[in-house]
Amino acid sequence: MSGRAGKTRNIFLVWLIWPLITLGIYHLVWYYKVNREAREFDSRIEVNPAMAVLAVTVGWLIIVPPFVSVYNTGARVARMQQSAGMERSCNPWIGLVLAIVVVLFPLYYQHELNQIWARYRNVEEGEQVPLAA
Repeated sequence: MSGRAGKTRNIFLVWLIWPLITLGIYHLVWYYKVNREAREFDSRIEVNPAMAVLAVTVGWLIIVPPFVSVYNTGARVARMQQSAGMERSCNPWIGLVLAIVVVLFPLYYQHELNQIWARYRNVEEGEQVPLAA
C-alpha cells in the first residue's frame, strides 16, 4: 500500500503567525489541509475535511462538535503515524486539552505530522510513499 505525503510546515507559523496575519482564516485552511492529508495518506482513514472544518466553526453553536473534531483529528494523526511504521506518539487527549486550555493543538498536531514526513526523509508534498501497515 502507498499514500500521498503531506506538507512539512513550520509549527510556529501554523500556530501563531499565519492565523494572526489572516485573522484566524489560516487556522481553518490548515485544519482542512491536515484532514485532507490524512485521507490522502492512508485511504483507510475516513474523513470529510469540509465537515471537520464545519465542526470547528459552526459547531460552536452546539458546543460539543469542535471538541469531538479536534479529538478525532488527533486520532487520525496517530493512525497516520502507525501507517508510517512509527509508534503512535500523538495523543488526541493531549490535543483536546490543548484546544480547551490555550488553543495549542495546531502546534502539537503539526509537530506530530512533521515527524511523519521526516520519517520519509522530507519527501515532497503529494509524492507517493509506502505505508507500513
